[in-house]
Amino acid sequence: MNVYMSVDMEGVTGLVDHTHVSSDKHNYERGRIIMTEEANAVVTAAFDSGCKEVLVNDSHSQMNNLLIEKLHPETKLISGGVKPYSMVQGLDETFDGAFFVGYHARASMKGVMSHSMIFGVRNMYINDAAVGELGFNAYVAGYYGVPVLMVAGDDQAALEAEALIPNVTTAVVKETISRSVAKSLTPEKSKQLLKKKTEEAIHNKKNVQPLTPPEHPTLRIEFANYGQAEWASLMPGTVHEEDTTIVRFEAGDILEAYRAMLVMTELAMRTTFC
Repeated sequence: MNVYMSVDMEGVTGLVDHTHVSSDKHNYERGRIIMTEEANAVVTAAFDSGCKEVLVNDSHSQMNNLLIEKLHPETKLISGGVKPYSMVQGLDETFDGAFFVGYHARASMKGVMSHSMIFGVRNMYINDAAVGELGFNAYVAGYYGVPVLMVAGDDQAALEAEALIPNVTTAVVKETISRSVAKSLTPEKSKQLLKKKTEEAIHNKKNVQPLTPPEHPTLRIEFANYGQAEWASLMPGTVHEEDTTIVRFEAGDILEAYRAMLVMTELAMRTTFC
């Protein structure tokens, strides 16, 4: 069995605010160590359960957070940016299942550090379905026929995953109190939980189906302010919906929609306060 693993940071044990996940802040180095240990607990459990290959994609911010020297020696790691497919770089039909680790809830929802790609996004939609990073990435996995077997993160990410993916295994390492406060397990307890849940997810594989994306999806992104929508709509093929902060793109498939989302959000980040 070959496993693909996308590792974000906001859903990792004990990390509760920007000081833990921004590389220029005082808590970041602690945060990346905990992130690496958490990822490694899943990787090691996957190999111990008989997996032949585990490809890990560092999926947070500049995507160079994981400490490769601390990972299981058989791990393959994709690190660094800019990646054409960002959080799902390297995912294809050769994998039997995907794990999403360190994940968080989508923008505008309750959850520790909840957001969707950038803080300027209020909502993202694939056709009429509201999605965040978790849902969008699951659709890409589904395009390749790969089921998402496990999602690890806070309690709100787990609820989001369970609503999207029937029979998915979830591992809750912290409970949301507010967007920057959580009741968290210790790293040691989280590693024990993740080991157990990884084994369960692999055993449960036959009960999880890929999240199949629409064939010709409509991507709609609602931004926080009008300037962000103006910037995003500079991308050819987009339509800025009148008198809203929503930008629409008709995609040929979910891969095109995903890359369009990356371009639109990158453009939107150019907006300044004044």
